[in-house]
Amino acid sequence: MRFEAVTIKDIARELGLSTSTVSRALRDSYEISSDTKKIVLECADRLHYTPNPIALSLKEKRSRSIGVIVCEIANSYFSQIINGIESIAYNKGYNVIISQSHESFEREVKDLNYLASRSIDGLIISVSSETENMEHLKKLHDRGLPIVFFDRVSEEMKTHLVIVDNFKGAYEATAHLIQNGYKKIACLANSSHLSIAKERIGGYKQALIDNGFSIDETIIKYNNHGGIERHEIEKNMEELISLGERPDAVLGLSDKLTTGALRFLQHKGINVPNEMGLIGFSNSDLTELLNPSLSIIRQPALQMGKTAMELLLQLIESKRPTTQFAKKVLHTELIVRNSTKRTGSLNHVKSITAAVNIGCLQLAHLLSAEILKAVFL
Repeated sequence: MRFEAVTIKDIARELGLSTSTVSRALRDSYEISSDTKKIVLECADRLHYTPNPIALSLKEKRSRSIGVIVCEIANSYFSQIINGIESIAYNKGYNVIISQSHESFEREVKDLNYLASRSIDGLIISVSSETENMEHLKKLHDRGLPIVFFDRVSEEMKTHLVIVDNFKGAYEATAHLIQNGYKKIACLANSSHLSIAKERIGGYKQALIDNGFSIDETIIKYNNHGGIERHEIEKNMEELISLGERPDAVLGLSDKLTTGALRFLQHKGINVPNEMGLIGFSNSDLTELLNPSLSIIRQPALQMGKTAMELLLQLIESKRPTTQFAKKVLHTELIVRNSTKRTGSLNHVKSITAAVNIGCLQLAHLLSAEILKAVFL
């Protein structure tokens, strides 16, 4: 049986009133007596009536709905951002419609067209790894759709942007690896055209230069699908470990790239952190529970979502055209764990192991000699 929502007509039929009387009573019109309003509200509650949002949007010319496009909800970073967006939207009486691009430009365009067809009041978006052409967004923006970019942003349109200090985050992570004795630090990056990739690679390179290291472009590996395609990470990591002088540390510039690198190294039996250190951008709470626990650059994802939603509401609810736009830059946090705490060089570790083995062998010989003495003497 097809579900049908309760309407004003149902309430009017139940009470023997006209639909216009019921409508005015629900809107608390001064034209309707308090007794009639009470009867109508009680009936509406009994029948579980809720206002039709489509009808309301046609009347008010507002849907009170916000569109959000992210690459993947399963990514803890984006799910935390969505929590931040919804916490503000809910309190302000807005609904949130979430779409996933899965790092596909084609899907992003389809998502955007769908959201636009739902007459959303505004859009919050982090573009996909494949997105270079912003024409699909420009068209809607030029027609008056309020848009706020976060994380992966475009400065081609005059609007609000919310990002983290990507340069500083990558700089601090790279400097931390250098301070812990790593000499050849590789970098796993997103698509080279993305804003986050440019800024984070900039911080990585500057840290190398400031510490007297040369920049080796061959150990900067780009992942055009942002880590969603596992084989892409595996191919890049395979190339890194196959080098004559392979890197002794890796900096992952996104959550999927960091955890994907760890999975690869564990599968190959490469010891982290003694053979290869690993650090990267991640917001997953599970990074602390991994073996080894991952050193990460954590981003204030919840606050990013809240800030993006607050800025979008300013655009939507402003009585005048907005001419001044903000670029909000939030701070990252370096969290040091076991994946970068090298206990010594690999040769040193092997030397200690060999010494222990020799010591155990000598002890075994001594014990054997003592046993023989006890038996035959």
